[in-house]
Amino acid sequence: MSLDTPDRTTTATRKHTIKPVQREPEGWWSALGGKGQKAFKAAFAGYALDAFDLIILTLTLAAIGSTFGVGKGATGALATVTLSASAVGGILGGVLSDRIGRARTLMLTVGVYSVFTFLSGLASSYEMLLVFRVFQGIGFGGEWAVGAILVAELIRPEARGKALGVIQSAWAVGWALAVVAYTIVFSLVSDEQGWRILMMLGILPALLILYVRRNVEDPEVFSETKEKEAELEMPLKTIFGSGLVKTTIFASLLATGIQGGYYAMFTWIPTYLKEERSLSVVGSAGYLFVVIAGAFLGYLSAGFVHDRLGRKKTFTLFAALAGVSLVAYFLVPEGSNTTLLLIGLPLGFFASGCFSGFGSYLAELYPTRARGTGSGFCYNVGRAFGALFPGIIGFLAAAIGLGGAVAFGVFGYVLAIGALQFLPETHGKELVPVE
Repeated sequence: MSLDTPDRTTTATRKHTIKPVQREPEGWWSALGGKGQKAFKAAFAGYALDAFDLIILTLTLAAIGSTFGVGKGATGALATVTLSASAVGGILGGVLSDRIGRARTLMLTVGVYSVFTFLSGLASSYEMLLVFRVFQGIGFGGEWAVGAILVAELIRPEARGKALGVIQSAWAVGWALAVVAYTIVFSLVSDEQGWRILMMLGILPALLILYVRRNVEDPEVFSETKEKEAELEMPLKTIFGSGLVKTTIFASLLATGIQGGYYAMFTWIPTYLKEERSLSVVGSAGYLFVVIAGAFLGYLSAGFVHDRLGRKKTFTLFAALAGVSLVAYFLVPEGSNTTLLLIGLPLGFFASGCFSGFGSYLAELYPTRARGTGSGFCYNVGRAFGALFPGIIGFLAAAIGLGGAVAFGVFGYVLAIGALQFLPETHGKELVPVE
C-alpha cells in the first residue's frame, strides 16, 4: 500500500471511535442515590399515614358525637384542636430537626402521632379523647416538615420540585386509604365500634420507626453544617433575625392562604354531599374519590411544573385556578350531580397541587442551620390559621347557606397570591452547609 493512499479501514475505525457517547439523562429517582431513596420512601410512607390518621377523624366526627352525646360544635373542636396542636408540633419538630438531626426527629414524631391515634380509639370520654388529639396533633405536625427537609437536602436543585411533589402525593394515597377503610368498617359494624376500630389502626405507622432506624441517615449538608458551625444561635431567633423576618412573615401568609382554601374544601365537602345533595355514605364515596383522584394528579403534576416555571409562577397559577374551581363546585345547581362530579376533578387537582411546592420552596428560603425550623414554623403557623377557615364558614353557613359560605375559602387563595409578591424566586438554588 502506498504512503499517499488513505487506509479506509483505519479512517472508518477512527471516525467510529471518536463518536461521542449519547447518555440518557439521569432521572430524579436515580439522582437520589441509595441513601436518598430510602429517605424518600420513609417520608412518603410517613406522610401517607399522617393523612390516614387525620382524615379518619374528619370522617367519623358524627359517630364520635353520637357516642359521647355531644353536638357539632364539640366534635368540630376535635378537628380544630388537632390542627392547632399540629402547629405547635411542626415548630417543635423543626427546631428539633435542626438540633438533634432529621432522622431522629422523624422517628420521634411518627411515634407520637401513631401512639396517640391508637389511644384515641380507647377513649372512654369526650374529654379524654380531646387530650389524646392534642398529643396526636403535635406528632402529626412535626412529621411533614422533617420528612420534606430530609429529602430536599438530598436531591439536586433542578429535580427538587418533582421529588417533593411526589412526596406530597402521599396525602392523596392516605386520603384514599382512609375512605376505603371507613366505607368497609362502617358497613360491617356499628358506628360506635367503627370509629374506634379505625382509630386503633393508627398504630400501624409505628412500624415505620423500625425502617427509619435501620435505613435512614441525616443528609451530608446537615452533618457538615453541624461540624462547621458548632455554636449555633437558636434557630427560632435566626428565622426572626433582620435577614429572614420578612421571609418568615410572608411565607407564613402564603401557607395560611393555601391551607385555608384547602381546609374550606376538605372539611365541608362530605357534609355538603350528605346534607345538601342528600347522598348516603356509600353514595358520596364516588364523589370523594373523584376529588381524591384529582388531588393525586395535582400533587404529582405540580412538582414538574415547579421545576419548569419556577416556584412563584406555579404557586400563583394553581392558587388562582383552585379558587375558581372552589366557587364553581359549590355553585352547581341542584339536580346537576354529573356536573358536580366532573368539577370535583379540577377542584382536587388545583387545590391539592398548591401544596406540592411547599417542601422545595420553604427549604430553599432558609439556610441549612435553620431550615427545619423555618419550614416547620411557616407551614404549621399557616396550618393553624388556615384551620380557622372551616369554623368561619360554619358560622356563615347559618346565614347564607353552606354553598355560598364555602366561597370564603377563595379569600385564602387571594391572600397567598398577594404574599408571593414579597417573596423571592428560589428555583435552582443549591443547598449548602454554610451560607
